[in-house]
Amino acid sequence: MSTAVAAVAAPFGRDVEDNLARIASLVDDARAQGVGLLALPEACLGGYLSVLGAGRDGSHDESPDSLPPAMDLDGPELRRVAELAREMTLVVGFCESDGAERYNSAAAVTGDGVLGVHRKVHQPLGEDAHYAAGSELAAIDSPAGRLGLLICYDKAFPESARALALDGAETIVCVSAWPASRTAASDDLAEDRWTRRFTLFDRARALENQVVWVASNQSGTFGSLRFVASAQVVGPGGDVLATTGTAEGLAVARVDVAAEVAAARRSMFHLRDRRPEVYPSGQEAVLA
Repeated sequence: MSTAVAAVAAPFGRDVEDNLARIASLVDDARAQGVGLLALPEACLGGYLSVLGAGRDGSHDESPDSLPPAMDLDGPELRRVAELAREMTLVVGFCESDGAERYNSAAAVTGDGVLGVHRKVHQPLGEDAHYAAGSELAAIDSPAGRLGLLICYDKAFPESARALALDGAETIVCVSAWPASRTAASDDLAEDRWTRRFTLFDRARALENQVVWVASNQSGTFGSLRFVASAQVVGPGGDVLATTGTAEGLAVARVDVAAEVAAARRSMFHLRDRRPEVYPSGQEAVLA
């Protein structure tokens, strides 16, 4: 059965109430279009870090009181998201606290509450100064089917999406705060090399795992970062089904996930045709 899935490109900062109001508006727009699965960006509940990578003096411009607000899974912010979600499945990014560590996390939420959480496993330049790394890649069940969740830099590692596909995910949602290049910036975001990489990773991960890929992203600017937007839905053949381009908005595609995935896997099923017995099990030794 076909359903509409959507990915958001929108700006989100430190003001949690403003973020929740923006999410409510986006949910209303998506609901009006019959969307059943809506992916919001990384850090949409409290904003991302204002700089990516160390400054010229080797430090970051973040101080403890300027970091994203830490939130509990059973806290009021995610309860508000659940109230907004109702029958929809929403994926939201936030700074999670477990009482001891802070994590860059994404949660799948419905009106019944939090269905599952992914803690970002792979950390780009300097992010490990503020967040602990996640240590698990596991799919979850939802009203939108079996989902895998990833965050931003996770998608640069084929093993991440592959682990989720092998765990039964037919849709993978990757939420991002993916910036434009800082060392070779282009005035035209569509021509920026990091915009091209964002889209290329999405299409490759969808095709090699034969899954539906839903990629959200921040838009606009925050601190020293300029985000590439480019939210999109990619089919299991690697084709872009909907995109916002480099503008703010909703990328909406109507997809029969089970049928599309089954059709893509009918003759050449990449997961089935793997030969794990010939793949090196100790990549660290190969790279050493």
